[in-house]
Amino acid sequence: MRLEIFANSPTGVLVPIGGTDPRWGEWSHVAYVPGPLPNETPALGVRTFNTVAKARAALAALDASARQLPNPALLRQPTLRQEAQSTSALEGTYAPLEDVLGVDADEQPADATMREVFNYVVAADHAFRWIEEGRALTVGLLESLQGILVGGTAADTDQAGRIRTTQVVIGSHRGARVHDARFIPPPPGIDLEAQVRDLTDWVMRPNDEIDPLIMAGMAHYQFETLHPFNDGNGRIGRLLIVLQLHRSGVLSEPTLTVSPWFEARRAEYYDRLLAVSAAGDWDGWIRFFAEGVAAAANATATQLTDLIRVQNALKARVRGAGFRAENAVRLIDYALEQPIFTVRNVQRHLGVTYNRANKLVGQLADIGILHQHGESSYGRRFTAPEVLAVLLR
Repeated sequence: MRLEIFANSPTGVLVPIGGTDPRWGEWSHVAYVPGPLPNETPALGVRTFNTVAKARAALAALDASARQLPNPALLRQPTLRQEAQSTSALEGTYAPLEDVLGVDADEQPADATMREVFNYVVAADHAFRWIEEGRALTVGLLESLQGILVGGTAADTDQAGRIRTTQVVIGSHRGARVHDARFIPPPPGIDLEAQVRDLTDWVMRPNDEIDPLIMAGMAHYQFETLHPFNDGNGRIGRLLIVLQLHRSGVLSEPTLTVSPWFEARRAEYYDRLLAVSAAGDWDGWIRFFAEGVAAAANATATQLTDLIRVQNALKARVRGAGFRAENAVRLIDYALEQPIFTVRNVQRHLGVTYNRANKLVGQLADIGILHQHGESSYGRRFTAPEVLAVLLR
């Protein structure tokens, strides 16, 4: 870590650390410890405030679209799966989006990579339920989310589900010296635990001085800089963005997918976070963050509108074909919630017999609403192609 860039940091301090490396022997260096977040808006320029205003308008438009839906939670799953795929890719775990959309929500994926990606969906569902029940954002919630996120993966060690007790470094290849790391977060111990608790207290404390979007950006920086877990910090930190906006009432339905925009600008994302630590550049980070949230809100709103249009068109075709059973319409809704599915999935979701589910799928396939996905004759999977096209666009 280049010590000179942190020498005059207005947002934190360097503290000594040391240890023994199996390859390099004993070492000593320093780690960066951020100071507490301020209780007022940091110094921001006019351009940044304008960007924040545009982002708030985009979020309001997205929320207005979601509020018009009879069942806004219906579209939570496909957008959540998109976020899972993208936020995992940002951390180096890649799975094709089409495969993620096809995971059976009732079963644990057998593939290790897919399990790691889909764990995010499970963790996010848990987090959203927690907040919707009116419960506080706590260190305990963060620990449980991290435990869910790494469950059944290579990172499922004795460090899972707890604030780390070992030193970590960022931006260093395996086998390199600690000194070569791009950034070294705070050392483990009671001070780190207290700093994470201070962060959750800061988020929960009523504050009319800071816009909720700016607060989300500040909290994201603090969480990533503390890096409180051995694995999953990036994914949990980006989940916290949506979680905070949902908890504060900015978003009534957490359908926002923020990671695709940040994934496309990965290098700048890390540079902007580092610039806050090195030079106190809140202005650059908050402007970049707000640009990302605005773009994400606009993209999500467009996709939401397109999915609603497809949903209504498919239901009109079902009714126009003479289907009177309400289950046919419910199956259209399910095709949005679970874009790739089996007859067994339909049976469980609709609460009908297997024969009835199979007949219903076949009837919708006959009129071109559903198509078989793939060529396997065993465990056949189906999709509504027009829905899938919107999600994969």
